[in-house]
Amino acid sequence: MIVKNLGIKFLSAALITACACASAFAADEVEVRAIADAAIKPIMEKYAIPGVAVGITVDGRDHIFTYGVESKETDRPVAPATLFELGSISKTFTATLASYAEATGDLSLSDPVAKHLPAMKGRPFGDVALIDLGTHTAGGFPLQVPDEIKSEGQLMEYLAAWHPSYAAGTQRSYANPSIGMLGFITAKAMRGDFAELMEGRLFPALGLSSTFINVPKSRQSDYAQGYKRSGEPARLTPGLLSAEAYGVRSTAGDMIRFVGANMGLVKLDGKLQQTIDKTHTGYFSVGAMTQDLIWEQYAYPAPLQSLVEGNSAAMLKTIPVAALQPPMKPRGDAWINKTGSTNGFGAYVAFIPSKRLGMVILANKNYPNEDRVAAAYRVLTALEAD
Repeated sequence: MIVKNLGIKFLSAALITACACASAFAADEVEVRAIADAAIKPIMEKYAIPGVAVGITVDGRDHIFTYGVESKETDRPVAPATLFELGSISKTFTATLASYAEATGDLSLSDPVAKHLPAMKGRPFGDVALIDLGTHTAGGFPLQVPDEIKSEGQLMEYLAAWHPSYAAGTQRSYANPSIGMLGFITAKAMRGDFAELMEGRLFPALGLSSTFINVPKSRQSDYAQGYKRSGEPARLTPGLLSAEAYGVRSTAGDMIRFVGANMGLVKLDGKLQQTIDKTHTGYFSVGAMTQDLIWEQYAYPAPLQSLVEGNSAAMLKTIPVAALQPPMKPRGDAWINKTGSTNGFGAYVAFIPSKRLGMVILANKNYPNEDRVAAAYRVLTALEAD
């Protein structure tokens, strides 16, 4: 009888402990959800955004919250499996692949373009260093590949005839052709097709099972319908260098895992982790912002106004830069971020390595960057205070 009573006593204690742990977890989840709701719901209402998926990581624990619908036509709710277009956040994956190619000896970011594209030897584009392609400092490209260029052959002709507007490494001019060509060259150096290298090697190595350049038929039903600011339906139309510059689709769960990987919170192959970390190396100072390999960072704590200005439309203009010599080593006390947009989608990623905090906001409508930044700032600063 004594043994039986002791068993009941210990069982009761275990149940009490389990309930207490469950309550603590629930309270934590409820608290994070409340903070996210307060930041996201007003923006959805302000811009009539049909659906949003949010990923938040707090000290290694991920939270996924969904809002609204994937499509106004079907009213199907946004779910953790919902796929969103990432727009220019796709560039961070291209940068990661290029960094990995450097680690495996397939290229060096200090290489001139002509080393990998012999046809560009003796041309101004051939003298551009790969690192300048990855930091928007190559010498001046338009934001998009010109509309009249329809084939790879025409693209090569365009690049062969290109003349820089300024010396490489002196001005920042945000351009899809720049990072697009870094991805193009990286794939050639790795002796593969860009999309196949991403979907067959990089994404699996990162543990991303719901991240695609080409959404498979089995996942088409999860692909959210996007909407322009005018409210018209819109989805990405593939084009030259689109895969490399803005063509990735993903879920909030996969993206918050990628954020965790960028903070060293996900167990990865050592070489892959080193290559991810290297993408946070600072190469140029642009006002309060430091230009990394595609990623953009700010000393933390960073004023909201600096973050808003650094992610505004003004940053699409040509801006003088100051080269960091030597480049700034990756640091933890930084706010690292990237925005991404297509005609029908708006996304934002931000993380603070030293605080082990990060956030992803994916929406199926294009809305102002300033609101995305402010929402993430509100969430991450509230979580830091806790």
